[in-house]
Amino acid sequence: MTASLDELKQALVETLETRGVLGQVKAKVRAEIFAALDDEQVQRPQLPRENVLINELIREYFEYNGYHHALSVLLPESGHPEERQFDRRFLASELRVSEDERSRSLPLIYSLLRGTHTQGTPQGAVDSEALRGQQTSSERAFERLDTEAGNAARAAASSSASLGD
Repeated sequence: MTASLDELKQALVETLETRGVLGQVKAKVRAEIFAALDDEQVQRPQLPRENVLINELIREYFEYNGYHHALSVLLPESGHPEERQFDRRFLASELRVSEDERSRSLPLIYSLLRGTHTQGTPQGAVDSEALRGQQTSSERAFERLDTEAGNAARAAASSSASLGD
């Protein structure tokens, strides 16, 4: 009997992985666990302004890429409010990002990576001219990270499946 249960579990994991929903299911379960564990009676300390700005950048990035389940884990885990704290124009102004038509179609975090800051760029910020020649190597590094993250997710999925016994 146990062998058939293991086979059924393995078939289910493979099917969910093939359909591309295994990660979503796991993220949804994690989000529900965080929500269940999060005691709404306990007052959380107010997030520092920098954290709110960073969380809003991450929110925009997650929404743009369709990482809705990841966002559903980020918000309760970080204590960030469900509603937006700042609009895009304010974030761009605070981060000193100058936008054009192309950059407005992408999350602000992409502009930060490409170093498209205005004249008032803080000291130590990325210079877009210096970055242009390095973008291809940066993009290759991101592709490697994406591949490694995918491999890690598959490994976690298989270990999670074995923990479900």
